[in-house]
This record gives sequence, C-alpha cells and structure tokens, in this order.
Amino acid sequence: MDANTLIFLFFILALSIFLGFELISKVPATLHTPLMSGSNAISGITLVGAITSAGGEGNQISILLGTLAVCFATINVVGGYMVTDRMLAMFKKKDSSTGDKK
Repeated sequence: MDANTLIFLFFILALSIFLGFELISKVPATLHTPLMSGSNAISGITLVGAITSAGGEGNQISILLGTLAVCFATINVVGGYMVTDRMLAMFKKKDSSTGDKK
C-alpha cells in the first residue's frame, strides 16, 4: 500500500470519527431509542460479515481477526438490544395491581 492511499484512508477515518461524534451529540433523548434499534440492525449486518470473514478460506491471521470480529459484533448487538429494552421499559406504565400510583 503506497503512502497516498494510506493518507487517504486515514483522512476517511478521521472524517468519519468527527462526523459520527457531531451527529450523535445532536440527537435528542426522545430519538435515542429508535436510533439505537437502527444501529443494532446495522451491527447485525456487521455480525454477518464477521461470520463470513471468520469462516472463509484464508491464513490463520484472517481467521483469528474474523473470530475476534464475531465476538465484538456479538457483544455490540446483545448490549445494544439490552439497552434498548431497558429504555423501552422506562416508558411502560406501572401495573396498578401492585399499588403503585402515578
């Protein structure tokens, strides 16, 4: 890989980090749960790609990196759905039979 390509890829990485930070900091709290569900779907796509990478024919390093990608993507998907479920539970009404008054 030549130096120009490496500089271009670094520029894309830096731009995406900046853009992601700016977008996430501007999201109001009421939109957080729907956006979290959408990002979980994207993480699911990442998980499929990681499984494909881990199971593909290749050298040991690519299989190891694919396996690590599967682990991290799984943690991301499960954690994201747990947070989404917890946030949605905050909007549920309390059961009146338990004596809680609202």
